[in-house]
Amino acid sequence: MAVEEQRAGSRVSRPEIRLVRRGFTDPAQAVRLLAGPGLEGLADDPVLLDALGATADPDLALLGLGRLLEAADEPDRHTLRDTLTTSKPLRDRLLGVLGASTALADHLARHPHDWHALVTFELRDMHPGPDDFLRALHQGVWESGAGNRADALRVAYRRCLLAIAARDLTGTTDLAQTAAELADLAGATLQTALDIAAEQDEAAARACRLAVIGMGKCGGRELNYVSDVDVIFVAEPQEGVDEHEALKAATRLAAALTRLCADTTGEGTIWPVDANLRPEGRNGPLVRTLASHQAYYQRWAKTWEFQALLKARPVAGDAELGAAYLAALEPMVWQAAARENFVADVQQMRRRVVDSIPPTELDRQLKLGPGGLRDVEFSVQLLQLVHGRTDPALRSGNTLEALAALSRGGYVGRADAASLDAAYRFLRSLEHRIQLHRLRRTHLMPTRAEDLRRLARSLAPLINDDTRADPVAALQREWKRHAVEVRRLHEKLFYRPLLDAVAELPPGAAGLTADAARARLEALGYADPAAALRHLTALASGVSRKAAIQRTLLPVLLGWFADSADPDAGLLNFRQVSDALGRTPWYLRLLRDESAAAEQLARVLSAGRLAPDLLLRAPEAVAMLGDPHGMVPRGRAALEQEILAAVGRADSAGAAVAAARSVRRRELFRTAAADVLGRFGDDPAEALDTAGEALTALNAATLQGALRACIAGWEARNGGLPTRIAVIAMGRFGGHELGYGSDADVLFVHEPLLGSLEHDAAKAAQAVCHELRSLLAAPSTEPPLEVDADLRPEGRNGPLVRTLASYTAYYRRWSHAWESQALLRAEPVAGDADLGARFRQLIDPLRYPGTGVPERDVVEIRRIKARIEAERLPRGADPTTHTKIGRGGLADVEWTVQLLQLQHGHELPGLRTTRTRAALAAAVEGGLVGAEDAAVLDAAWVLASRVRSAVMLVRGRPGDSFPGDARELAGVARYLGYGAGHSGELVDDYRRTTRRARAVVERLFYG
Repeated sequence: MAVEEQRAGSRVSRPEIRLVRRGFTDPAQAVRLLAGPGLEGLADDPVLLDALGATADPDLALLGLGRLLEAADEPDRHTLRDTLTTSKPLRDRLLGVLGASTALADHLARHPHDWHALVTFELRDMHPGPDDFLRALHQGVWESGAGNRADALRVAYRRCLLAIAARDLTGTTDLAQTAAELADLAGATLQTALDIAAEQDEAAARACRLAVIGMGKCGGRELNYVSDVDVIFVAEPQEGVDEHEALKAATRLAAALTRLCADTTGEGTIWPVDANLRPEGRNGPLVRTLASHQAYYQRWAKTWEFQALLKARPVAGDAELGAAYLAALEPMVWQAAARENFVADVQQMRRRVVDSIPPTELDRQLKLGPGGLRDVEFSVQLLQLVHGRTDPALRSGNTLEALAALSRGGYVGRADAASLDAAYRFLRSLEHRIQLHRLRRTHLMPTRAEDLRRLARSLAPLINDDTRADPVAALQREWKRHAVEVRRLHEKLFYRPLLDAVAELPPGAAGLTADAARARLEALGYADPAAALRHLTALASGVSRKAAIQRTLLPVLLGWFADSADPDAGLLNFRQVSDALGRTPWYLRLLRDESAAAEQLARVLSAGRLAPDLLLRAPEAVAMLGDPHGMVPRGRAALEQEILAAVGRADSAGAAVAAARSVRRRELFRTAAADVLGRFGDDPAEALDTAGEALTALNAATLQGALRACIAGWEARNGGLPTRIAVIAMGRFGGHELGYGSDADVLFVHEPLLGSLEHDAAKAAQAVCHELRSLLAAPSTEPPLEVDADLRPEGRNGPLVRTLASYTAYYRRWSHAWESQALLRAEPVAGDADLGARFRQLIDPLRYPGTGVPERDVVEIRRIKARIEAERLPRGADPTTHTKIGRGGLADVEWTVQLLQLQHGHELPGLRTTRTRAALAAAVEGGLVGAEDAAVLDAAWVLASRVRSAVMLVRGRPGDSFPGDARELAGVARYLGYGAGHSGELVDDYRRTTRRARAVVERLFYG
């Protein structure tokens, strides 16, 4: 049994079952109505019953038809019955209206003869315009013989509305045509109301010229069935009339017009006339002269007022004055985007609208809620106001027309424009059907099942799902689908930073001439404007869609590049990336459409050399910038899985390591770009830790893949590997504190397999580890990974790889204090996990000695540290700014913490960590260091580490001191959060911070 039959219940008669199958939900009442006055004899007419069943609400349609037939006089009733049974067009129109609108059914019950308005629905009358409506209204008001002009206007208005609704509900007009007809009818109604007011106050009509300017949806010819009609009144005195008197007369006419449309007496309200968009709003005078309007908008108008004027259109009154109003104010509209904070103001206004919605209505709001109509309208209007300054094709007050123009001009992608168009049409159609039911102004989705069912049946042609099984569920799914899409595109278009920058450009900058470009490039700080202009010419010349999009982007990108420390490098890098990807369909679409992708790319390309160099080796990595999760570094497990899979597909060790290095290069770009863009948080210490963890995981996964590749290569040449190998991270690698320029400090340990000769095992391990280091550092398009094994026993003079037993013997007999100190940051990262764990067990007693470190070793460690300070500082280096071994730098802090670990690690478990900051925190918790001293040391270590990372990001090569080049130093300062021109402040802050740290080191380390 169908859902409708189940809903109606099982105890129904055969006639009732036939009605249920046609969509009736109250078949018993339908049977009674069909047997009642006016409908007798129609119960057996299958054509009529099928037509009723095709309406949005068959029960409502039948009830309305019964009321209409009962109200009609005898001759008219017979005419209507005959026409219903013989004319399908009339039947569909009339029943369509009655099944969707109780308000229009009420009108027909009061004025039954008005159904004839549907009979004259011939081809030439399919799409009436303003003049047609005006003639119909004038005929209804002055030729009907009615004494009450106001009621006659309301009746004539509803008669016209009936015809519009019939065209809408039968699919003869689409959403855009229906909305335009409603706006034209509103304009004709305002004109008729003004004519009535002039008839009633002839003195006022003689004293002034009054124009009515349609605003909002009325001005844009996209009106709802029930909506406030927004207007602005402008007046001028007739010749010889005092301006003050003329304005008083115009105000009387405007007030009378408003009352005629809005009063609720007699036939009810047409709609409220809202003049609150006028200068000063409801506190300002209702009517102003044209000069007064101009003065206000030139001096006092706010951003939203210019946005509102975008839809201004003369709709009634003095046509010449209305045209003059538009000519005077329209140029101001298209300069509004040049106002300071224009885009931010508009965006903030939209957020205020959303915030003002009661929480109980938020999920039901079709207009104001997230994903609603206002999201589409605001997005389109903002794009118009920003780009319409230089492109007159965008200057339409109609949302759908403007959206189409934005798509044609390349400002909105074709697919996005199509999605917005479809969503807007669906949401407006849904809003129309809701309002049409009772002709009430509402934008809320109903909650009653019968209302939702009527809407779903009415909108079935617009719903992708099959609505027959469960129309309400299908409607809900379609609504949510469009709302989600609108919200996605709204965020993408409305908040994209491109708009902010375009809006702030001086007039004319969006269409750069050669001379203007050179002057502007110099003003923006480009060191070589001639070269920059060549890049611009190469990027933006031609008539292709690609060139058009570049011309839209470039004025904005130039500003972003200029806001960096090296604008020339940013523009050059952008050209190189564009040359590499310009023929790729997604590239320019990404920059134009995706949220902040263009700004992110600009910031990455102009922030230094490392990230652009990595990107230019594989420009397709730009796609990460458009991915919401693209700037999130991947974890060790995911990296290792990808690298091992790539290694497994290669046919040689060289190819396998090259594949691993390729993954590393891409992920290194991801991490560097995220760091430059501030994606690791606002706390500098947390950001540093996040980057260190990401780089450590990346290098560890790369080593794991390279080791697997080299072992496989050895086995392909020689058979099974006779030993197992583990890689132990040391230094900053073991401490998860890697910077962008850090080497990978490691120890290699192996253990011969049972039955293997130690000599053969050592030879194999040596070959594998040597090949691993060579392949990872070999010249290539991929960045090298230098694997440094100099911290091994006996340093460079000792064997590259030792057995676990050899390490045991060495550390038992020959180990020095500095080697125990170096082992504090040893951690297995690759190779045989069991062997790595046993190596850790071997070294734990050395780095956390049970009785603490002997005093002689403390003296030795202090002596070595002093010697390094005296001998290792590069010639000419400033000890106050050298981040590694300078005063209060990394070595000072790390040696201080490591000494505490050697002395107290056996008694404080928190000190048994390879991480410097974690060990320092544990020392505070254990009472070894005061919190204030620890904070000073931590701040110095974090700042020195960040400076080293910044130097690598900016210069593309590692360095331990501040750059000498002013532009590079400015880049380092920008990375560290200092504004333009504040590089000296950074250096001063660094010296102050490290000076305080050195004082703590003198007390804690040197005693």
